[in-house]
Amino acid sequence: MTTETIANKQAENQAKNHPLVRKTFPITGMSCAGCAASVESTLNHTEGVTSASVNFASHSVQVDYAESLSPSALQNAIRAVGFDLIIAEENAEEIQQDIQWQHFRQIQIDTIGATALTLPVFIIGMFFSDWSAGRWLSLALSIPVLFWFGRRFFINAFKQARRKQANMDTLVALSTGVAFLFSLFNTFFPQFWTQQGLEPHVYYEAATVIITFILLGKLLEERAKSHTSSAIKKLIGLQPQTLKVIRNNREEEIAIALVVVDDIVVVRPGEKIPVDGVIVQGESFVDESMLTGESLPVEKLPSKAVFAGTINQRGSFRIRATKIGSETRLSQIIRQVREAQGSKAPVQKLVDKIAGIFVPIVLGIAIVTFVVWMLVGGENALTHALLAAISVLVIACPCALGLATPTAIMVGVGRGAENNILIKDAESLELAHQVDAVVLDKTGTITEGKPVVTDLQWTNQDKLELNKSILLAIEAQSEHPLAEAVVKKLQQEEVLLAQLSGFTSLTGRGVQATFSDGKTYSVGSRKLMQELSILLSNEISSRVKVLDSQAKTVVFFASSEQVLAIIAIADTVKKTSKKAIANLQHQGISIHMFTGDSEGAAQAVANAVGIAHYQAEVMPEDKADFVEKLQQQGKTVAMVGDGINDSQALAQADVSIAMGQGSDIAMDVAKMTITTSNLQAIPKALNLSRKTVRGIRQNLFWAFVYNVIGIPIAAGVLYPLNGFLLDPMIAGGAMALSSVSVVMNSLRLRTTKI
Repeated sequence: MTTETIANKQAENQAKNHPLVRKTFPITGMSCAGCAASVESTLNHTEGVTSASVNFASHSVQVDYAESLSPSALQNAIRAVGFDLIIAEENAEEIQQDIQWQHFRQIQIDTIGATALTLPVFIIGMFFSDWSAGRWLSLALSIPVLFWFGRRFFINAFKQARRKQANMDTLVALSTGVAFLFSLFNTFFPQFWTQQGLEPHVYYEAATVIITFILLGKLLEERAKSHTSSAIKKLIGLQPQTLKVIRNNREEEIAIALVVVDDIVVVRPGEKIPVDGVIVQGESFVDESMLTGESLPVEKLPSKAVFAGTINQRGSFRIRATKIGSETRLSQIIRQVREAQGSKAPVQKLVDKIAGIFVPIVLGIAIVTFVVWMLVGGENALTHALLAAISVLVIACPCALGLATPTAIMVGVGRGAENNILIKDAESLELAHQVDAVVLDKTGTITEGKPVVTDLQWTNQDKLELNKSILLAIEAQSEHPLAEAVVKKLQQEEVLLAQLSGFTSLTGRGVQATFSDGKTYSVGSRKLMQELSILLSNEISSRVKVLDSQAKTVVFFASSEQVLAIIAIADTVKKTSKKAIANLQHQGISIHMFTGDSEGAAQAVANAVGIAHYQAEVMPEDKADFVEKLQQQGKTVAMVGDGINDSQALAQADVSIAMGQGSDIAMDVAKMTITTSNLQAIPKALNLSRKTVRGIRQNLFWAFVYNVIGIPIAAGVLYPLNGFLLDPMIAGGAMALSSVSVVMNSLRLRTTKI
């Protein structure tokens, strides 16, 4: 349906004062992009529907329709063309998932069954073709392969035919059906050919091998699809199902659906924050890594905003709910990821389009061949016409065409796994070779993602071991996230723990404690030193200035009289990051870095690894917007990240790459996952894509060349020249050879250096 038509229908509905309803319904029964187009077309031509858009990846359709139209009417329209619409209000997604799981299990069973029965048929056909009993055995084994394990192809081909359309299922059903019927005839009536001096060949092995190969491809496709929804499930799982609110001066636990804006929500230590809101009482540190990607928990004081899905670390607080349900930032991330996952594989669309043209062309050639031979075939016109027409159909089998892409993808994915690159779907492997812009997250991608003590500078060596013990004892009791880095550093030096008393936490400034000698020791910021009237000498100030310029967080350890140590803490750059970025730049790819961190920290990392384009203090949606902006400039963008905060940008990017040490959500959203922390795997992934796509193109080229050469020969164009007429058996062998050549070409990727 065109935009103009939709606009007209909207105007028509509005003119009739029919309020519109927009709903998304799960669909079952779709097996290809052609099915999706059929569903979309059917709904768009249903009375009362303004527009319908099918998401093939998520097997759902978004429909705008008149309020007077019932969902049952939409369901009936879809059922009439062989699919189904789930209109249940409750558990619709669960029902769809159950149906998809049963569908996957059925394909798995069919593939195993078809493989088991095809193997003996193939052996008999290839090595014992003259064995008369073998024909009957092959017939008995072929019937369940074609009409039970492969029944979906014939059913779908029939549905397509009813709509006067054709797809890959049509090709599979047609070629295997004709090969089987011809073989069946020769099995029961071999004398028809022997009386004319011809050998009655059978082609059961060709029919069964085609069914088995295509089933295997379907199985791999369904397995890849099943992983796409797990990211959404985990994102939804970040939001708690119940929460505690203050109502009537009492604390009540209610379902998340019952919370309203301005409710006062209680959040305890370790709990996930259920809604977006503002702190009205209490304080704590909150892990916002799912939004910002920063490893350090953020201190939250009264009037500070908190977000759904983030985790309260220590301390209880109350918040006033400001955004609930679909309005929270987490829900927006879920919605964007879901929409972005609805993309379709370009090559599959291309193959379906070619198949739609290929089938009628082959049918036409077969009919023309038969008619021409009947007209000019002379004494053996019927025999030659029948053999030539069947040879055309058998040699034009779509097996090589069907194998061209999946075999190259399979080998490419396996090669990636050997090099720590996990590839989730074919589309990303296809697109990665076109990448000319890479957007990198800083924390956890370029850097290690964990704060470590980079400098521990003691101002003098007097009582050094005792001072270390006191520092360890203070930091071990501190709740501040940076204290963990100091504790870890001192524990590595096997420092002993001192006994302290009077531990005090000074909010936003540091901590204090008293040693057994009665002296008070402090660990904290420059502000705390000023409050304690501890002067920083020129030497210490100079050292701090150098550390500040390196974007490191500086903490002081001091007695009541003087600074005893300067502690610098930072997130360090990975050793391989600079080389990997230089490698990408050498390939002509522009590199951009985004981070929610400060300008100073971003600049320090960018300078260290040689990145000229970077932005600091950005929010998750800023990253996604920037990726979209690059795409609008005609760039093919790869996004590399490790946090939940990167998931929007990952979903928006043409190629999404997650670092293996990152969050599960990022890995589920991303189409590729680097299982090592080594950034060098990214240039390897892009190179693997180039070689895989080259293999796919070679396969498709040879599959088409084979048909372009093979079909005319099968039709008998050489007969007037030298009397050569292709035997269907040789046509079947040529078909098998084309498939083998495609597979062998794909296997070359296994030994290619990436």
